[in-house]
Amino acid sequence: MDQPMGLFEPQDNLNQNMYVDGRLKAIFFSSNDSFYKVLLIEIANTNLSWPDSEIVVTGSFGDVVEENSYHFVGKVIDHPRYGKQFQASNYTSLIATTKEGVVKYLSSDRFPGIGQATAKRVVEVLGDDAIQRISADRRVLERVPITQKQRNAISENLDVNDDLEKVIVGLNSYGFSSKVASAIYEKYHGDALKIIAKNPYQLVEDIRGISFKRADAIALKLGITATSTERVRAGLLYAIQELCFENGDTYTTTADLLKMAGSLLDNNGTVPVSGQKLGESLIALAKEHKIVGEDDRIYLGYVYNAEVQIAEHLNRVIKNKDDGETDFSDDAIKKQIQIVENKFGINYDQSQRTAILKAIKSPVFILTGGPGTGKTTIINGIVNTYARLHEYSLDLNEYKDKPFPIVLAAPTGRAAKHMADSTGLPASTIHRLLGLNGQESADYTSPKDIEGSLLIIDEMSMVDTFLFKLLMRAVPNHMQVVFVGDQDQLPSVGPGQVFHDLLVSKQLPAMHLNNIYRQEKGSSIVQLAHDIHAGRLSDNFDQNQSDRSFIACNEAQLPSVIEQVAKRAKEKDFGLMDVQVLAPMYRGTAGIDHLNNVLQNVWQVNPEGKSVTIKDHTYRIGDKVLQLVNNPEQNVFNGDLGIIVGMQAPKNQTVPTKIIIDFDETEVTYEKNEWVQFTLAYCTSIHKPKAVSSQW
Repeated sequence: MDQPMGLFEPQDNLNQNMYVDGRLKAIFFSSNDSFYKVLLIEIANTNLSWPDSEIVVTGSFGDVVEENSYHFVGKVIDHPRYGKQFQASNYTSLIATTKEGVVKYLSSDRFPGIGQATAKRVVEVLGDDAIQRISADRRVLERVPITQKQRNAISENLDVNDDLEKVIVGLNSYGFSSKVASAIYEKYHGDALKIIAKNPYQLVEDIRGISFKRADAIALKLGITATSTERVRAGLLYAIQELCFENGDTYTTTADLLKMAGSLLDNNGTVPVSGQKLGESLIALAKEHKIVGEDDRIYLGYVYNAEVQIAEHLNRVIKNKDDGETDFSDDAIKKQIQIVENKFGINYDQSQRTAILKAIKSPVFILTGGPGTGKTTIINGIVNTYARLHEYSLDLNEYKDKPFPIVLAAPTGRAAKHMADSTGLPASTIHRLLGLNGQESADYTSPKDIEGSLLIIDEMSMVDTFLFKLLMRAVPNHMQVVFVGDQDQLPSVGPGQVFHDLLVSKQLPAMHLNNIYRQEKGSSIVQLAHDIHAGRLSDNFDQNQSDRSFIACNEAQLPSVIEQVAKRAKEKDFGLMDVQVLAPMYRGTAGIDHLNNVLQNVWQVNPEGKSVTIKDHTYRIGDKVLQLVNNPEQNVFNGDLGIIVGMQAPKNQTVPTKIIIDFDETEVTYEKNEWVQFTLAYCTSIHKPKAVSSQW
């Protein structure tokens, strides 16, 4: 019979005595960015009144292995969609005590380089209790006729697996979510529980997503006093972070900080913290470079350093020429602009010609303008004029063994595709250009160097402080840079309004386009956007026009109204990718989640075909989906829209384990543990559709 390894003693305060012992038959789901998994367990022993021989177990688990046995502690829940499941709050591995079980365990993926033959030799020498004997004394492996490398592999990986499971079980007892537990383990590894026990407030500094209140609750259980230096320090850092990041700022003021920190720390007046204590802690944090103070501004250290580095790299690029300008005369540039106009049959207005000329002459140039003002046209003009002046061919076939001289990039995949379509040249996301995977920490400093002579970045309003720092770090001294964007678009999700700050600083040459060009005869949408920006609305703005409609309704009516509009678009033969619904929030009757279900029913793509259920949504072949994370290896990025074109099940099985999605003729296959990377996209947030063109 299998017996518990005793990796971590269950906490007395769990108040749960339901358990399941059993063999892991299948891993239904494994999150790619956390420890959360959904397991199918063949029950060997339990104190539940369970009618079946198998049970679905969910929770945070380490590197569990199919066919191995485990002991789960938790409770039965009734999921609204999936029915009754066992939600595990703790678990332990069960040591195999049969020859077959030990061989299977040692020859699993947990022990690289150990095959069945080696595992059998271990059992033949050490017996069925080999795992217990090795755990108690690694020296017993010396008796087994295997190589020293194989002995080390067994010993070291047994330690690693034990540490991982101990940490996960311990973090579960603190109530951390699977994703947060994963981040904690990645940061601290086997020392995680020791660090938390010594100073739980360290989590606030090191782990994104852990609030001061969460650390405070752990500290209370551990007996740490409310006036401890660790608590005051963490409260100050958390207050700065909240004040800055919630508003998209990179600093806060002393008055705002002391007000919020005092409120956070005094626990509703029961634990007053003196001003002297706050001041001493601020000084200590400054000495450790955790914070930086300038006049009345207080920055988090890593944010301040990012801004300093941005300024340094901008100055470096600007000073790449002694006079700060290129060597071409105005007349030479104007001549080439005229040739480009003739080539493309375009008649630039004076502001557009000036914008192209300034971009060519300046080491760093900013182009801004609202919708329909011709920013894309000017990007194309800059590219072609620059190429003609430098005698660069724009034929990609001539650059097979050397970098293309003109580099185009944007924050999202769709924005990059828009640049590529409009210029006929390759464009990429900034993340792909810099070799980033989107998981880099704020203090990451090693982006891939950019090769070329001219860099143009579109949709700059979406770029935050940390990404911009890496971008400028990767720009070589000789490269000219053009930033393009609409300063009135929604700002970046991360801290800092980089594009806005560059413009208002007036330290860089810039051009603001005002004339509206992208507006068909009778169109009113672009003009409405400019009217709203200018703070004015015509008296008839809510009256229907040929290209827009205004429908007054309350929140409860909204799903029905959107459903009717979508049905009408479908009846007029608009395709799935021609219609896009936007909403400002996810939850509620009028939220993104509910509207996606409503619109999915409208389009009824392949209703009887293969389907899978992920979280609370059912996905079918033909569904419109949105990529949620950057995946440079597959050339898909956060914000890309695609269509599910296939689902694959293992041989002789019917339940799909792979989903194939087409992103503009790029097909990507998602394994089951990668399904969290996308979601339904009939309705998306307002941030997501930048650079998305829809007819409805």
